[in-house]
Amino acid sequence: MTDTQSFPAGQTDDDRLRQLLHPHDWPTPQRGRTWQLLVIGGGTAGLVAAAGAAGVGAQVAMIEQNLLGGDCLNTGCVPSKALISTARQAAAVRNAAEFGIVGTEAARVDFSAVMQRMRSLREQIAPHDSAERFRQLGVDVFFGSATFTGPASIELNGVPLNFHRAIIATGGQPLIPAIPGLSESAYLTTETLFQIQQLPEHLVVLGGGPIGTEMAQTFARFGARVTLIESGAQILNREDSDAAALMQQQLEQHDGVDVLLNCRLLQVSTTAGITQLVLSQNDQTRKISCDQLLVAVGREARVSSLNLGAAGVDLTPDGLIRVNDFLQTSNSAIYAAGDVCTKLRFTHLADRMSRIAIRNSLFAGRARFSKLQIPRCTYTSPEIAQVGIDPATAARAGILLDTFTEPFAANDRAVLAGCPTGFVRIHVRRGTDRILGAVIVGEHAGELISEVSTAMAGRIGLKRLADIIHPYPTQADAIRRIGDQYMRTRLTPFASRTLKRWLNWRFRPDQSR
Repeated sequence: MTDTQSFPAGQTDDDRLRQLLHPHDWPTPQRGRTWQLLVIGGGTAGLVAAAGAAGVGAQVAMIEQNLLGGDCLNTGCVPSKALISTARQAAAVRNAAEFGIVGTEAARVDFSAVMQRMRSLREQIAPHDSAERFRQLGVDVFFGSATFTGPASIELNGVPLNFHRAIIATGGQPLIPAIPGLSESAYLTTETLFQIQQLPEHLVVLGGGPIGTEMAQTFARFGARVTLIESGAQILNREDSDAAALMQQQLEQHDGVDVLLNCRLLQVSTTAGITQLVLSQNDQTRKISCDQLLVAVGREARVSSLNLGAAGVDLTPDGLIRVNDFLQTSNSAIYAAGDVCTKLRFTHLADRMSRIAIRNSLFAGRARFSKLQIPRCTYTSPEIAQVGIDPATAARAGILLDTFTEPFAANDRAVLAGCPTGFVRIHVRRGTDRILGAVIVGEHAGELISEVSTAMAGRIGLKRLADIIHPYPTQADAIRRIGDQYMRTRLTPFASRTLKRWLNWRFRPDQSR
């Protein structure tokens, strides 16, 4: 790590984290100063924008209201994936008998140690996002709540500041649905989940999207009883239906999660530490109780304190900052990047969007958001990764597809490793080998999808993929075998008859050797 800051003895990981990401003795800005670029928000998009702009010589200020690193470092990717990794280890130990390893079935998770590991790892990663590191990069870092006072000015903790260009990167926050009794009851979100000290006896997860599904599986593997409530007809409703069905089967049959589909939460109340839930499922009302409720129904843009009207910045009906294809807001001097202006809420996308915003805001660039090819991954076991178009989107756009699927049950490495569940599925434009989209379900799907993304970006079709040698045995070889499937479709009955006639002529009986 680049930050070599020392800490007083006796500080906890959380203390050190806060000192790195929001130092208590940090300087305040000079009144009335003007910056070439002002970045509002110190999460992924803001950090990348500030570092990138300072790296090319711009005078940059970055303002963060809470902790640098944003949701990803503090309440999102980093802590959740630390817990997911531990949960995978726990599941592997319990399932070790399948590999001939005995005496592991009763393995117990020390939840306190799990959470301590997560906090320690988060603190190890934090220096990369620290205030001191960004000061060394040439960024003026300030803490507080920024409010626009005009089209080129803000106020920060009562201090007026000015800018030539600005990038809003304030991110998102958990969406809390309007359910009777919820606001008066005890519940968790991702902003509080990673602070709990005891493993819940019964965790109810409201929302079957990526966050809800990941955490449902994780806490079930830790040993909690888990109920997952989803209002739709499938969990992970943005994913391939076969992928979602496989994931639900994994949750129910292997992890012990009680999955309730087509289920709505009608009312909530908490008494003496026990939360009572009234549910409606298939027109039937039922009640359940739990000691922890995790609300994971989505996210909304964090914009309420910005006073966007003073800057002439418009919002969409969904509450996102409205941007054009160049990430420019209705104020031509102000751009936006990351979760604050898109429903596609991925750290890697926030990174890429901020680079577009830098190029277009500072250098009159014309980089377009619509040109991005955006992969995603849900880090359950098995993982579900996707890139490009899906059949439903293609149908709406009038695009005809050919689809090829290779199951991991036919992949030697997956079988030998004990993870044959899942598949590689690639969609091509009908009658061609041009890849338009893919979904991979299986262990390491998040790693494998990048090969498909690279092929798409490089206009490498299935014909070429079939010719690329993959090491044996690897799960990635399933991608090459999709190419083989495509090549077999080219062997039409006419082509087969032609080849047979040629071979018969080439090796005719009267041919001299």
